[in-house]
Amino acid sequence: MAEILIIGAGGVGRVVVHKCAQEKTFDKITLASRRLSSCQAYQKEVKERYNKDINIAEVNADSVADLITLFRQVKPDIVLNIALPYQDLTIMEACLQTGIHYLDTANYEHPETAKFEYKEQWAYHDRYKEAGIMALLGSGFDPGVTNVFCAYAQKHYFDEIETIDILDCNAGDHGYPFATNFNPEINLREVSANGRYWENGTWIETDPMEIKMVWDYPQIGKKDSYLLYHEEMESLVKHIKGLKRIRFFMTFSQSYLTHMKCLENVGMLGIEEVEHQGCKIIPIQFLKTLLPDPASLGSRTKGKTNIGILAKGKKEGKERTIYIYNVCDHEATYKETLSQAVSYTTGVPAMIGAKMMMQGIWMDKGVFNMEQFDPDPFMEALNQDGLKWFVKEL
Repeated sequence: MAEILIIGAGGVGRVVVHKCAQEKTFDKITLASRRLSSCQAYQKEVKERYNKDINIAEVNADSVADLITLFRQVKPDIVLNIALPYQDLTIMEACLQTGIHYLDTANYEHPETAKFEYKEQWAYHDRYKEAGIMALLGSGFDPGVTNVFCAYAQKHYFDEIETIDILDCNAGDHGYPFATNFNPEINLREVSANGRYWENGTWIETDPMEIKMVWDYPQIGKKDSYLLYHEEMESLVKHIKGLKRIRFFMTFSQSYLTHMKCLENVGMLGIEEVEHQGCKIIPIQFLKTLLPDPASLGSRTKGKTNIGILAKGKKEGKERTIYIYNVCDHEATYKETLSQAVSYTTGVPAMIGAKMMMQGIWMDKGVFNMEQFDPDPFMEALNQDGLKWFVKEL
């Protein structure tokens, strides 16, 4: 049995709390956030749905000192970082100083630079190893499950994987003219950045939305899919043998792209301070306050998501193509956890990753990405815990 501390009470945090409350591995759960009111609301939901008590706390995840104080009070076996990517390093540092295992769902992003990479988190490897603790990075869906899909394909279907396309489709409809399905600031920074993919040992940069393809997503249909840079590619190029190219594609409606381009053109996606009527504001943070809270979208979102990988390579000298994917229904996930499917597909793998670590199935000393462990038990847990997956040979 394990005691866990969850930091972050947004839409994904709600799913993580619900799924951890359903899991027998965790006998004590503490939820902490800067927003104590959200913690209180989720605490009440867990009590009403599962008759389970969880503890709550208020914390500033930007402060290593505040985090250390909380960790020493709670004494968790593992910290689940479901906060903002900006806070990865402070939480990792606090875990290092207190000797506690760490897990997150997205890699570090500097608040003043629209760029995300694993370099600063990987730099913790030796210190975590010396401390005898483990950090599991990117235990969401993409990154996360997509990494495990790649490792599973490599283990069971290929001698060498030559190309991988990660394919992410959200065909949900929330009824708003414009909204984002996870933190607006993170989402819009990610989508408006230049695209990037890896081929023959080199990273190739593209203009935003420059490369488009149409993919026929099972249970959804054909959708325009645009090439983006996404963090799991950075670790997969290190760990998938024989890889010659990896790309990431995500679907966007024309309405979404038009709104985003208009906002970008008038400076609303800016990440540097501007002065407005004597006050200093960051445009994209101001925009975030105007947009619907992603955690509020669950009750009004209908439709499905489909996220998977298309891998091409060779097995015993013969060419083969394998498509591994999950389909998730927004209304079904809301019924279970009061959250829409984008939050669900991120929150469930966070719980599973923590379960793998606390059960000793995935455990080592240092800093690791998902594909570095045996994919089979994680894949089995996905089916058991609400994210059924499918394999097609094309």
